[in-house]
Amino acid sequence: MANWAFIDASNLFYGGRKNLGWSIDYNKLIRYIKRKYKVTKVFYYAGVELSGFKYSVLKDEEIDLKKLLKHLTVENKPIDIQRVKFYLKLQEFGFYLKLKPVKTFKSDGRVEKKANCDVDLTFDLMRYKDKYKDALILSGDGDFIVVLKYLQSIGKKVYVLARAERTAREIKQLVGGEFRDFVRLRNELEYRKG
Repeated sequence: MANWAFIDASNLFYGGRKNLGWSIDYNKLIRYIKRKYKVTKVFYYAGVELSGFKYSVLKDEEIDLKKLLKHLTVENKPIDIQRVKFYLKLQEFGFYLKLKPVKTFKSDGRVEKKANCDVDLTFDLMRYKDKYKDALILSGDGDFIVVLKYLQSIGKKVYVLARAERTAREIKQLVGGEFRDFVRLRNELEYRKG
């Protein structure tokens, strides 16, 4: 049995270059975690804007990104088109995408968008627990503490690769020396043109 990785994109990459200070090369990222942590599968949990594209979470199927891209092109949604092209590139690199439709709602008079994937990631950690040896979690979200403690209690090693300033203290305490600050990997993972 090999190790698997589970990436909470909104927690780890929130704000992207603006917050992190550098751009991530996702091809380097997947190669790094496969090499360093002996990972064979890398799941990537994130939201995607559908902009009227017909899709139902009640059906047991993934969002067809190529059809969505055609739809967004017709609707002339350049920002959403770029995001879908990014996801298609991640698939080429070998990521297993777990995408969820972004929901739009009003809060205090402002339009908010959300695609919380924490439950999906947690469900997969538990659903597949007999298929992987150890788990690499790319998230510092304290909501995961319960499932991470459980995984450790059944003999799995849990590694956490996350941004230190966005990682819950309890997560760092739980995994101890198996925590690594994502920011310190800039030299290995930064996207460089050329």
